[in-house]
Amino acid sequence: MSNTFHYGSSHLTIGICLDIAKGKTRGVIDHDASEKIIASWHEVEKIVHAQLPVYGINTGFGPLCDTRISEADTSQLQINLLKSHSVGVGKPIPQEIAKLMLITKVQALAQGYSGIALETLERIIWHIDHDIIPVVPEKGSVGASGDLAPLAHLFLPLIGEGEVFANGAKFRTKDVLTTHGLQPLALGPKEGLALINGTQFILAFAVKAVERLQNALDAADLIGAMSLEGLMGSARPFDERLHQLRPYKGSKHVAKRLHTLLKESEICNSHVNCDRVQDPYSLRCMPQVHGASRNAWLHLKELTEIELNSVTDNPIIFNADDTISGGNFHGQPLAMVLDYATIATAELGNIADRRCYLMSEGRYGLPKLLTSNAGLHSGLMIPQYTTAALVTENKTLCFPASADSVPTSLGQEDHVSMGSISGRKLHQVIDNLEYIQAIELLYAAQAMDFRRPLKSTPVVEALHSLVRQEVQFIEDDRIFADDINSLHQLITNGLLLATAGDAAAKHQINLNDDDFGIY
Repeated sequence: MSNTFHYGSSHLTIGICLDIAKGKTRGVIDHDASEKIIASWHEVEKIVHAQLPVYGINTGFGPLCDTRISEADTSQLQINLLKSHSVGVGKPIPQEIAKLMLITKVQALAQGYSGIALETLERIIWHIDHDIIPVVPEKGSVGASGDLAPLAHLFLPLIGEGEVFANGAKFRTKDVLTTHGLQPLALGPKEGLALINGTQFILAFAVKAVERLQNALDAADLIGAMSLEGLMGSARPFDERLHQLRPYKGSKHVAKRLHTLLKESEICNSHVNCDRVQDPYSLRCMPQVHGASRNAWLHLKELTEIELNSVTDNPIIFNADDTISGGNFHGQPLAMVLDYATIATAELGNIADRRCYLMSEGRYGLPKLLTSNAGLHSGLMIPQYTTAALVTENKTLCFPASADSVPTSLGQEDHVSMGSISGRKLHQVIDNLEYIQAIELLYAAQAMDFRRPLKSTPVVEALHSLVRQEVQFIEDDRIFADDINSLHQLITNGLLLATAGDAAAKHQINLNDDDFGIY
């Protein structure tokens, strides 16, 4: 492994974070970060020995913050904290998300403001490097005071408790530690609190959402271009001059991509002087609609990267005489932008469904339901029912979790973000969008076949060929769920985008923009 990232010393990007999770980059703690971590640990020791009252070090938690804890009990206090806060319920979160939680937590703690022991961070890194990932239930966090319940489950293995995934199976932590010749850690003062205070559950979902939504946005432009060709729409609305008059970053980016994708298309050029003066919005307004979702993605990326390099612990230890009990653990900054991204994602599905409907209407020279044998055969009548169902399901998931707050901890924590729900909900909407896009891809490829012998551009033709390798032209009715699942795989495994990228590189076509990268 040639790439190395320095926790606590280097700037963590979304791309690097994902690369560490995928094993492409190794995260380490360098000498400078080690010194800061050890120095902060010593400051906590001073607090304990001097019996300076500091929340969570020698006091109880939440509404018990006024209860003093003896020096002898400060270590047991932290162990009790992990156990008592492990109250998560539901299915385990995906292992990649849990691994991202570990990575982002190390980055936050390695900056030297949390009083954590270097040995503890090294054990967390051991879990990352060996792909031994804690089992974390999906529900139970309110997104403030940190993601307490999921983070407590995440770090139970440090004290030999809980369960972990290893080699594709679930094991008791104690058994895995024994196999590797390791002992549970004895947590020191502040360590349990440092581990569970933070936004890493919300953040991990945000990091993965940035990657998945970027893929969906890129796919939306590619599939939208194919749909436009199938419907013999105009590329004129993607003229750069038009979008300089309303210069949103997202709109300009999408317009440039669509213009580039359709430049010198035989299909487009065949109807330049036709009587159709303008297209329906789902074609003509792709830069504005896809672009608005791009703007939301940019905002999500910006805030996620800030959070990746933030200290979200509480209290913050500057030194033994200077500690601050603040609210950096509050998830509201991410909760709101995740809800915004959820709406942006749902809208990509909404406009894609409209294009599917448009292609089935029998307009612009296409046969009704995209079949030459309508009647005996239903053709592509029913896949649009599925897009309609998924679009409506997504709409119901757009209620912003961050608009709600239920007081907890006997009123001490009287405003919470619910950002954990925002993050999980966003991924549900992306799941649905990917199926909607697969169905639009099915429609678009079928519509393009009715334009033969005219050809589109090299990139669009490469995409059409890719679809036809998986799904044959539809002449007779068949089980379309099989086709949808095949095309869904092309979208989710990255092959659709890779095919477009290879074709673009071969023909020296630039579809990229540095502003929309994740590194």
